[in-house]
Amino acid sequence: MEKCNLCSRHCNIYRNSNLGFCGMSDVLKVALADLFFWEEPIISGKNGSGAIFFSGCNLKCVFCQNYQISSNNFGKEISVTRLAQIFKELEEKGAHNINLVTPTHYINQIIEALEIYRPKIPIVYNTNSYESTEGLQKISKYVDIFLPDLKYYSQDLSVALSHAPNYFDIATKNILQMLKSQPKVIIDKNGIMKKGVIIRHLVLPNCTDDSKKILEWINKNASNALTSVMGQYTPYFKACENALINRKLTPLEYKIVLKKVKQLKLKGFVQELSSADKNFIPNFNFKGV
Repeated sequence: MEKCNLCSRHCNIYRNSNLGFCGMSDVLKVALADLFFWEEPIISGKNGSGAIFFSGCNLKCVFCQNYQISSNNFGKEISVTRLAQIFKELEEKGAHNINLVTPTHYINQIIEALEIYRPKIPIVYNTNSYESTEGLQKISKYVDIFLPDLKYYSQDLSVALSHAPNYFDIATKNILQMLKSQPKVIIDKNGIMKKGVIIRHLVLPNCTDDSKKILEWINKNASNALTSVMGQYTPYFKACENALINRKLTPLEYKIVLKKVKQLKLKGFVQELSSADKNFIPNFNFKGV
């Protein structure tokens, strides 16, 4: 047992007796484990990504579409052994990869499970990027594909929407470390990603200038990563009461950001605005758990 400092909150507590910012004890909690078809095409492919949605979160964004599990901590407690079995079951279903969604606060347990059973398919680390250096170093040698968010440039935004001081500095430092661990994008002959980094950015309403600064940073510092620009934002949870972000993107806002993507010649993916639909939100029904 050790005090938890896996993310940049540095709660420094024993999670078997206290709860930190993420709201989770040291017992694994999972809400869904299933084939998932709504990631980037080189992640989902034809068979789907083997997504495991962990409960709890170290950001708790006010607009999170998965707020049931990230902020309300909905989920089912499982053992490390059961997690290892889930890896194998998803692999046997034909998943292209094992997709660990919001895994930061369970790094230790995930490593234990991977020591029990290491799938022959890639391990995807799907994160908000608010890691600690120590946590990222622990998990990196087990990860084939990093799928980090780069949410905000502005500290005012990161504090207001995710209670995360210095988010940009912390996230970019971590992304650079991820790129050192997996510096080259490798895609097989079937169009499925095997190695590398995809940096995701969700465009928010009224925040096009922030998005452009993030894209400029990626262009300057992370050209060996793919970029995934997302237009799926739909107001949920506390965002419905927030005047800044209580609506979907306008086509003009998204066009401004996509113009910047084109100008910088960033390689990767651009999501359609039609993705801003509640139908794409997972049903957290404990399937596969």
